[in-house]
Amino acid sequence: MIEVGSTLVHEDVISENFVCNLSKCKGACCLEGDSGAPLAANELDILKEIYPKVKPYMTAKGVATIEREGTHVTDFEGDYTTPCVDTNKECAYVTWENGITKCAIEKAWEAGDVNWRKPISCHLYPIRTTNYPEFDVLHYDRWNICSPACSFGSELKVRVFEFLKEPLIRKYGAEWYQELEEAVASM
Repeated sequence: MIEVGSTLVHEDVISENFVCNLSKCKGACCLEGDSGAPLAANELDILKEIYPKVKPYMTAKGVATIEREGTHVTDFEGDYTTPCVDTNKECAYVTWENGITKCAIEKAWEAGDVNWRKPISCHLYPIRTTNYPEFDVLHYDRWNICSPACSFGSELKVRVFEFLKEPLIRKYGAEWYQELEEAVASM
């Protein structure tokens, strides 16, 4: 691992290639898993506030789930997550476009209806963050549904941290990202 600011970055984030290939995976990460997308505590009020503006972009079953369960839930491990329409699969905020899943929150953001793009865990994927009181650990979450993204990243020669530059800057800042780039260059 390399230390960047108050984070430890796993070598896989630097060495592995990755570029989402939605034409191949169809956005399966929004449909598969054992719970919804992880949420930070500071995102819960944001979801409640923006929900009325996101709702028009959602599917009927997504809206029904939110109306029944709320804008977030607590999963089996006690963590905050987005609700799922079928208990533990499809995120309630999923919408569909030409057979590919999209995020209704992000669609509202793209339209200028909200000023929050989507949960940071979604924006950072396939990086997952483990938070400790004094530092974060960033690691690459390998998942077979993302094998098209690994192949596409290899083809384009784009590493995980390069693909996720924008969300990493959103989470940790431009200076942190520059420090990461410098650390990688000196390896």
